[in-house]
Amino acid sequence: MSDLRIEALRGPAVESVHRISAVVADANGRTIAVAGDPALVTFWRSAAKPFQALPLVEDGVLDRFGLGSDALALACASHSSEPLHLAVTDRMLAAIGCTEADLACGPHPPLGTRVAREVAAQGIHLTPRWSNCSGKHAGMLALAKHHGWPTAGYEVAGHPVQDRIMSAITTWTGLPASEIVLGVDGCTVVCHALPVTAMARAYAGLAAGRTGSMRRVRDAMLAHPDLIAGEGRVCTELMHAMPGQVIAKIGAEGIHCAAIPAAGIGIALKVEDGDMRASGPALLEILRVMAPRLPGPARLPEGALRSTAVHPIRNTRGVRIGEIRAAGTLRFLDA
Repeated sequence: MSDLRIEALRGPAVESVHRISAVVADANGRTIAVAGDPALVTFWRSAAKPFQALPLVEDGVLDRFGLGSDALALACASHSSEPLHLAVTDRMLAAIGCTEADLACGPHPPLGTRVAREVAAQGIHLTPRWSNCSGKHAGMLALAKHHGWPTAGYEVAGHPVQDRIMSAITTWTGLPASEIVLGVDGCTVVCHALPVTAMARAYAGLAAGRTGSMRRVRDAMLAHPDLIAGEGRVCTELMHAMPGQVIAKIGAEGIHCAAIPAAGIGIALKVEDGDMRASGPALLEILRVMAPRLPGPARLPEGALRSTAVHPIRNTRGVRIGEIRAAGTLRFLDA
């Protein structure tokens, strides 16, 4: 097997190693490159959101409630609770006749460093709309309202909302529901465990935009990189560095996925020990290795996001004492 990994160095010595399982798939769903164990079954976490949001387009939910591409992008997001993110969440809830009290997600500290500092300094009381998943939850409430399903319990397995989402996930991963393991995500919603290969295959479908509805999801994400994550975070920064050329979507416990529309390529990776600091450098390393096989505009610009690709480790005085960097590489199946 190939041995893509992220190493944490303290001085000249490797202190920690985070092994990566990854798959790169093409528009036909064919696996073209791997690292680690491509058959590894793990929870997709928030990287599943584009497929959880797809019924909003397919079922006419967005159009019925007059919600635009920004609402669709936020339904796919793991946002940083910035004012823009909260405003779109509030607008989604108002459009469907719901309130924050209807959100099943609980609050947590903002994922964005600046907003987290501001919230702590101002002593703001956090409520469910501050959850990074509030857009996803508002979208699920909208799906329930559209079909006349109960809004209570929309987040749990067996609710029609979750059954409808499962149908979208099985379609785009190519897996039957019987092969998808269910759990409960941190935001209270059903989450899905499946092979990394299936995740990459689904993201290749997102990249290619095989249906009009999937193209709408793809294009909404491409149009609103600031909604997908937030200031200073890898997904948003990468999408700004390659405007219109890449979708990046993080998930908890070391999941990171990406879609490259110009090449019809999907990427999925899992940091096997769940270390979140390793997933961004791993994704950037895969994009770097893939560059010779990608159209010019779809290649990560030289030097872009260098601070993420090789992330400094600093002591409490701010002095650089080590770094986090990629080692090893992908194995191309046509090599």
